[in-house]
Amino acid sequence: MTAAAFTAAQWTRATGAGVDPHEYRRVTEGLTSVADWGPSLLRTGHAHLERAEKAESSVSAGEHLLMAARWFHLATLTHDGEAQRAAAEADDALNRSLTLLEPGARRVTGEGFTGWLRGPTGAPGTVVVVPGLDSAKEEFLDLASALLARGLAVFIMDGPGQGVLAATTTLRPDYEQVVGRVVDALGITRVGLVGLSLGGYFAARAAALEPRVAAVATVSGPFRLDWEQLPPPVRDIMARRTGGDAAARDFARQVDLTALAPRIAAPLLVVDGGQDVIPGVTNGEPLARTAPHGTYLSVPHGDHLLGNARPDWLPHLADHMAHTLRGAPA
Repeated sequence: MTAAAFTAAQWTRATGAGVDPHEYRRVTEGLTSVADWGPSLLRTGHAHLERAEKAESSVSAGEHLLMAARWFHLATLTHDGEAQRAAAEADDALNRSLTLLEPGARRVTGEGFTGWLRGPTGAPGTVVVVPGLDSAKEEFLDLASALLARGLAVFIMDGPGQGVLAATTTLRPDYEQVVGRVVDALGITRVGLVGLSLGGYFAARAAALEPRVAAVATVSGPFRLDWEQLPPPVRDIMARRTGGDAAARDFARQVDLTALAPRIAAPLLVVDGGQDVIPGVTNGEPLARTAPHGTYLSVPHGDHLLGNARPDWLPHLADHMAHTLRGAPA
């Protein structure tokens, strides 16, 4: 793939993650090779770190650090030799930003997960944001902001094989075990889950098997995967994140919600983009149809993760989580 094609393919994902579209164009328009992506985005992240050092207020410093975290995360998307370093820098920038901007935020780490608990102590509900195949807690900060604006507490996390944990762990299909440990560590009795991309499968599976899940939403989540039809780049990422081709094949085989969907007791919102067509991936309509309390929202012009259509789904999803969790013990 050419550099131009790669940067065009990442356009809505990057802007959906919250980077400035004009800065994205400036940073990427001169790339001559996909190999230039990581180093270029790392430099951009470091430029925001320099702005943070020179900032005249802690708020400005924190905002620059938050933007640096986004750029560092996006630098991991080529999965080259710089990816591990970029993930660590994203994690560090996020840590520093939340320390400045949200003194009440709390880092919580346990077996197979790490993340930040944000929001009011007496929130009416807590939402765990679950990333996907090659996403991380730094990618969905705008989603977290929408949930926080509705008075909810939010736990943004990396699980096994994700974000800063990708260097030392591998993806696992039984994500309900991870969610259970998160709920225990947060000390809550009920939780909402929002899963994005492959995280949609993780969230739906956890909702079926973890009784403390009281609300759930998926965005561009797969209902089922067919390894033989998956595009080679997706297979390569899955092999890298699971520990090899055989492990990836086995992982993909287990991504199937046919038997689990009817067991999801919590209110479920399934969001898909009509332009999200990935070979080997069954979109979420069967999940919404077979779950007892499923609702389906398909945005015709939306792409994968619907970064090009956020007004069409993000407020609705945030309201769904707030309305469902309102009054539930936090």
